[in-house]
Amino acid sequence: MMNHDATPTGHGLPLARRRSLVLALAGSAALAALPAGAQPAAGKGDLLIGRSTALTGGMAPFLAPLHEGQEAAIADANAKGGIGGRKIRLVSLDDGFDPRRRLENAKQLNEKDGVLALLGVSGTSQVMTLLPYLAQAKLPLIGVYTGSPAIRAQQHPYLFTTRASYADELVKIVRNLVAVQSSRIGVAFENNDFGKLLLPLVEKTIAAEGASLAGTHALAAAGEDANEAAKALAAQRPQAVLLIAAGPPVVAYVRAHRAHLGVPVYTLSLGAGTAMLKALGEDARGLAVARTGPSPSKPTIQLTRDFQASMKHHDKPVDYDRYTGYMDARVLIEGLRAAGPGVTRASLVQGMESLGNLDLGGYAYQFSPQNHHGSNYVDIAVVGSGGVFRQ
Repeated sequence: MMNHDATPTGHGLPLARRRSLVLALAGSAALAALPAGAQPAAGKGDLLIGRSTALTGGMAPFLAPLHEGQEAAIADANAKGGIGGRKIRLVSLDDGFDPRRRLENAKQLNEKDGVLALLGVSGTSQVMTLLPYLAQAKLPLIGVYTGSPAIRAQQHPYLFTTRASYADELVKIVRNLVAVQSSRIGVAFENNDFGKLLLPLVEKTIAAEGASLAGTHALAAAGEDANEAAKALAAQRPQAVLLIAAGPPVVAYVRAHRAHLGVPVYTLSLGAGTAMLKALGEDARGLAVARTGPSPSKPTIQLTRDFQASMKHHDKPVDYDRYTGYMDARVLIEGLRAAGPGVTRASLVQGMESLGNLDLGGYAYQFSPQNHHGSNYVDIAVVGSGGVFRQ
């Protein structure tokens, strides 16, 4: 791993049933339906946590490892008695990665199920669509799989993030490229809200860090124009290419890049998940990726040893995506503990804000009433043979 100035499935019921309880917990009985907008009775029954995510569609394979990491951490906590003797239960709805469906699901989880909080929402547009409703419903959201500066522009009273922002990742990447004298940078960006919102920040970071912009090219969300993008960037003679994309276009572009350019490709953390590396196979070799958490394969800290033991117990592979989901659920669990007996949404928010320096075993987050963004850790890892990150 390059470390320049760094700091440290089954889904239960069939997917055909759009609404599912994905984490069937031993000995837990289903809760009776709650009235619209109701909160669970303090100190009684399971602690319901909502999750709206892509269980079907093109993004589902990319998000499944995150889900498995979340579920493993929650199952581990429940096996040890849960929170004050109460089990944590995930209520999961499929949204197909559609922002409108995600908002509908959030309303259902709030108004019908009375969940205490939402866990692990992915996608910039999806999170942005939810934020006004979360404030209206006073519904906490713990952990998002986007580092967009847009969701961090103002502190949201019910949003808690657990990963560095894309701004942090971009600074790390560009400084790394400048350090290795590859400062003429081309940019391929996904032609959607995610890519368009980030492009000005990319351009600003490149200029601020003393690098130069060779050129930019948009990528369709399905990646069907990846060859054209790679050819256009090749004509601009960059020394490296920064890829701002997630999911299918990453696979398409990296393959096209190998055919048309002989320079390194760097991408953001969400651009190189488990499913993407598997899809690329040996074509992923040499890809440099910003990572926003510790290595899942180096058992140098207790948190990683806990994660590895959990994956072994649940018969799941050890990788960054599952580690990310696992860590986010561990943060949620600590917030629930800090909320005290008879946890409510309000006490969960207070509990999260009271965590301060939260050390999960060699890896720390910082939360307070003034700071809901728990981490700015970034490192760079390079994919080696067999899609395995070189450490």
